[in-house]
Amino acid sequence: MSATEPTAPPPDVPFFLALLPVAALVGLLFLNVQVFGSGDNQVALVLAAAIAALIAVVFLKRPWKELEQGILHSIQMAMQAILILLVVGMLIAAWVKAGIVPMMIVYGLKLISPSVFLVTACLVCAVVSLATGSSWTTAGTVGVALIGVGTALGLSPGMVAGAIVSGAYFGDKMSPLSDTTNLAPAMAGATLIEHIKHMVWTVTPALLIALVLYAVLGGKHDAGPEVFARVDAVIATIQANFTLSPWLLIPPVLTLVLVARNLPAIPALLVGTVSAVAVGLFVQPHASLKDELAGYFGALYGGYGLNLVDGLAEGTSEVQRSAAEVVQSLLDGRGGMKSMLGTVALILCALSFGGVMERSGMLAAIARKILGLVRGTGSLVAATVFTCFGINVLASDQYMSIVVPGRMYRTAFLQRRLHPKNLSRCLEDSGTVTSALVPWNTCGAQMTTVLGVSTALYWKFAFLNWLCPLVSITYGLIGFTLTKISDEEAERRLRGEAG
Repeated sequence: MSATEPTAPPPDVPFFLALLPVAALVGLLFLNVQVFGSGDNQVALVLAAAIAALIAVVFLKRPWKELEQGILHSIQMAMQAILILLVVGMLIAAWVKAGIVPMMIVYGLKLISPSVFLVTACLVCAVVSLATGSSWTTAGTVGVALIGVGTALGLSPGMVAGAIVSGAYFGDKMSPLSDTTNLAPAMAGATLIEHIKHMVWTVTPALLIALVLYAVLGGKHDAGPEVFARVDAVIATIQANFTLSPWLLIPPVLTLVLVARNLPAIPALLVGTVSAVAVGLFVQPHASLKDELAGYFGALYGGYGLNLVDGLAEGTSEVQRSAAEVVQSLLDGRGGMKSMLGTVALILCALSFGGVMERSGMLAAIARKILGLVRGTGSLVAATVFTCFGINVLASDQYMSIVVPGRMYRTAFLQRRLHPKNLSRCLEDSGTVTSALVPWNTCGAQMTTVLGVSTALYWKFAFLNWLCPLVSITYGLIGFTLTKISDEEAERRLRGEAG
């Protein structure tokens, strides 16, 4: 066993002690947001982690060195996600400066009607994420462009981001290329194919309901003459500042193809970044190669000015000036590695809290208490769903919300003669999709950063992400689609669990 691998937590952590860091975290977050009006929760998470560590050292007699190893192990599990986040920042900056995102916005404005935009955005992201297996890649590429289109159409950023997140997480939980889609059945003891087929029963009604709700919301959007005038002005503003060419399609197509062909995310995103810089240098007009390269390097690190407002001719109409402001807000300073550093700090602080909670045994104590309330199959499914969501909140990591409940409830499902694919479906129906609804979770922080919309604004419109857990719980309560196994099969699997 390596120094960073978790050791067995103590079995006798009192439940009230385990709840104290949770109560402290909730209180600190409330003070930070509601009283002090700050949207930066890093300090609250660090203080909550310190309180958890103090309780672990003083009352549970856990050595600090062991807690520190828990923190490092938790962070190590998320290092790939952090590296992807930094690379996505560079990719967004390169795609904006090269004209790729502006081109997508223009094409989207020309092709998509405001009344069906939310439905279209959700479906487009669902298809892309299904092909790539990555909600992060989907949101950081086509999602960025769709935010621009929706804003130009006058739609609420929260609605647009919610539709993007819903579609992106459809593929994240259904694609065989997704890491969580492979992780959940591995934790539950099911096969990948069994897992995906079983999830169809919960994700299909959730997606259909979400699309109906998006259609209703989009149908209420007023697409009068002033909207079309604003759209035309935005298109004209972008075209005045960027050369739009079919060559600009090469980087996004290349990136999506590489990810779909199972190339690891970081190399694929780097290829998308470098190819965007190369194509942008070729397509966009520039005064000198030296100045343009300097501009790209500055953009990749973090922030640059496009001077869209200053670039407009004097005497423009109010609509055109408004359009310039819209375009500038969409494109000016978007992306860059530097823009992701605040999110990285948030993730590190959140994972520190989660690492202390897991290594001290307090997280397991809370989970055992929940398991003690289980009285039937329906309550077991509900307990699994709520545990996944709770770990997303407390441990701030999507993978822990699948791994920990998967280990906890695997035997309980078998004892009730439930096929492991029922557990794997529960893990994805809650652990995967609700991660994007928690602001300090790695996934929630990623969505907020790349889309430029806070979790507080989009969570209520991410219909699929909270419908999936509700559908899963409903099925558990009525027993619908819960596959049973024979006593012999259950006993064989239980013997395997016991080693």
